[in-house]
Amino acid sequence: MKKGSALLSLRHFARLVTHTQLLPLLESGEETLVGGQAVMEGVMMRAPHSYCVAVRRANGEIATEESPLPRVSDKYPIFKLPILRGIGTLGQAMSLGVKALRFSTNVAMEEENAANGKPNASSEVPAWMMTLNLVFSIGFFIVMYKVLPAFATGQLSNYFPTLQNPALFSLVDGVLRLIIFLSFLYGISRYKDIRRVFEYHGAEHKVVYNFESGKPVTVANAQEFSTLHPRCGTSFLLVVMLISMATYMIVDPLLGLNSIPAKIASRVILIPVIAGLSYELIRFAAKRRGSLLAAMTIPGLWLQKITTQPPSDDQTAIAIHALEGAMQLEQKQGGQLVIA
Repeated sequence: MKKGSALLSLRHFARLVTHTQLLPLLESGEETLVGGQAVMEGVMMRAPHSYCVAVRRANGEIATEESPLPRVSDKYPIFKLPILRGIGTLGQAMSLGVKALRFSTNVAMEEENAANGKPNASSEVPAWMMTLNLVFSIGFFIVMYKVLPAFATGQLSNYFPTLQNPALFSLVDGVLRLIIFLSFLYGISRYKDIRRVFEYHGAEHKVVYNFESGKPVTVANAQEFSTLHPRCGTSFLLVVMLISMATYMIVDPLLGLNSIPAKIASRVILIPVIAGLSYELIRFAAKRRGSLLAAMTIPGLWLQKITTQPPSDDQTAIAIHALEGAMQLEQKQGGQLVIA
């Protein structure tokens, strides 16, 4: 492989990895609701049985990809049960998010190849790059949010023996995890490329709000709504951080987990359970916004002031285009939506 091609592949891989890390922050929606996700220069919108990705090209044209989206609970009824429905829906959402991100990356590669005078060059993300991206991203998540906080807390316990108390250890471990998460989020938000993604994220939220309001979905109407939405991946991740902290404070003493390897193993094993619990809380909060439990999502709304930014009219139009594509396909399949 030539040096220029190698550097280009490395650049695309770096962008892909960065955006993959953001997927949980940018994803929103559930099986019975309209939701979406920001991608590179575009938005993916999903309905219960369909989705559409719309990406703005440099010349102003819009590239789209749409497809039916079978509900995971229809294929596997076990995922209709509480907790499990969260695991199934979130798993499908992440899979769809990776697919949408791959499409937007393909469009970006096509644009870059054309700009470099290589219109016939491959514009498809290689399978090896996607596989390596997923392996690296999962490893990065486990190391950053499971291994590092537990290891750091273990080191602190050598100087502060009180941290050897399992409950107190889990509390400090959770605080460090939250600090790492917030530091990573703030640091990555400083990049221009990521800020544009956050603008598309804001556009997605505004259009979802517009749809849920029952008003005609237009750029002017959508721009009147907030960029902050309780059913957002940012709020979800913050709830995950809080619930995981409480869960480990109970599980570690209950199971007598004292060694660092045992604590790390428990944190990895409990990821699906904590995700399912967090999903149920977010789902409840979205439908009962005045409840006490809904108050737990308020810090997530504050955090969205980083992960969502005011979009331009063009960016909002892209989100509407994606929603219209998903809705048209939804209607062709005879699907019906339940408005939150």
